[in-house]
Amino acid sequence: IWMGTLSKTLAGCGGFIAGCGPLVDMLRHLAPGFLYSVGIAPPLAAASLAALERMQAEPQRIATLRMRGRQFLDEARAAGLDTGTSAGYAVVPVITGSSLKAAQWANALFEEGINVQPIFYPAVEEKAARLRFFICSTHEPEQISRTVAALARLAR
Repeated sequence: IWMGTLSKTLAGCGGFIAGCGPLVDMLRHLAPGFLYSVGIAPPLAAASLAALERMQAEPQRIATLRMRGRQFLDEARAAGLDTGTSAGYAVVPVITGSSLKAAQWANALFEEGINVQPIFYPAVEEKAARLRFFICSTHEPEQISRTVAALARLAR
């Protein structure tokens, strides 16, 4: 079984499951997630395909993204921020420990020109409330450092 998402890496929406014919038939006819959903919209499939084609044509974007994700993770941990079990890929959480703090930090960062979405209860346990940072290959190292510095100020 191959299962994947189109929502983060490919900046789309939806996901997929691939496998042998009998497995796919069984899922299509018996799994609630398939029974009560529709196929992916053609523009979303086209956008995901275009993203894959760009990744193949421009592998330096992937290398840069990996460097930026690693930079964010390393700087955040050095600043004493809780990044959970993150490996430093394109999505890095900073765990705040409370929904209120996650919302307050997101608002404070927005005032500084940093857009981040808080994730809080009931999406995660209250003590696991967090800010979820989406790192891009187009982020400059200075932007990442400025963001981590702002987070460190909030954490004090």
